Amino acid sequence: QVQLVESGGGLVQAGGSLRLSCTLSRPTFSNYAMGWFRQAPGKERGFVTTIIMSFGSAYYADSVKGRFTISRDSAKNTVYLHMNSLKHEDTAVDYCAAVDRVTTSTGTAGEEYDYWGQGTQVTVAT
Repeated sequence: QVQLVESGGGLVQAGGSLRLSCTLSRPTFSNYAMGWFRQAPGKERGFVTTIIMSFGSAYYADSVKGRFTISRDSAKNTVYLHMNSLKHEDTAVDYCAAVDRVTTSTGTAGEEYDYWGQGTQVTVAT
């Protein structure tokens, strides 16, 4: 019943920008976080960023700090990922995810997410 719908992927030149969006369908949760993971071909899925929807605290993987910005519209249950200064190494399928709890592990790579979007392809040309 819970569904994450994401969009915004595409092809961009190195140094360019993309903006992804992800909306969580109803029902919603009282305390939850939404974030992004990505998976390059032949690689394991890795943590990118997450945000606590009620408070706005954001966390980033070291590889994207200073280039990516996550933001949210809690009233719309929507999260955005603004990606700047994109590199070829950012090429991956990006997955939106949500977890209906906030714990001490939220914002870390070890957090286990319960809901996932379909994925959107981000391709950065060399």
